[in-house]
Amino acid sequence: MSSKSSARGDSAVPPLADTSAFRAPPVTARGARTRAALVAAARVVFERDGFLDARLTDITSEAKCSTGSFYTYFSSKEEVFLAVVEEAQHDMLHPGAPHLDEDEASPAAVIEASNRAYLEAYKRNAKLMLILEQVAVVDPKFREVRRARSRTFAGRNARAIARLQEQGLVDPGIDPKMAAMALSGMVSRLAYNVFCLGDKASMKQLVDTTTRLWVNALKLDES
Repeated sequence: MSSKSSARGDSAVPPLADTSAFRAPPVTARGARTRAALVAAARVVFERDGFLDARLTDITSEAKCSTGSFYTYFSSKEEVFLAVVEEAQHDMLHPGAPHLDEDEASPAAVIEASNRAYLEAYKRNAKLMLILEQVAVVDPKFREVRRARSRTFAGRNARAIARLQEQGLVDPGIDPKMAAMALSGMVSRLAYNVFCLGDKASMKQLVDTTTRLWVNALKLDES
């Protein structure tokens, strides 16, 4: 794994759910600004009031636009919430993990940098992740959104683990897909417990612990 690679691998960001029913994207710069303002306003309202209590009138008021303008870009509260979650997903999949110098780019160092970047991104999006967890319990559409997000992370990690196996650096007997599901789930649940539910842990504790568990679980050869 090179210094410019990530433990979470690919750059493509698949959509969380079927977005074919979305309104067509704006064709003008003004339209794009209005839609972006609505998405930003919706995030403020959702994080402040929760999904169930959020009202479209509050979103349009926050965005300083009319209800009619809202329906130009979105058909419902559910659709604008999905747009908000899509933006957060991009942040969490591409959190800006720092490039490492060649002499620092050991697999363990890359895993550590990737874990830190993911955990910091989760912290930025924690309020939204809590709402998504709550909505997913009662709404099958958003349950699939949550599952798709988990599959995306696990898939990227599985490919990274497979590459390390090809290089002879980790246990060849580990199933990359199952290992990725377990390790990704561990980091995600730990982040949820700390940043959403309020369990106490410092960022250093989170990064050090998750990285050591990754290294140990994969039997990563650090020699």
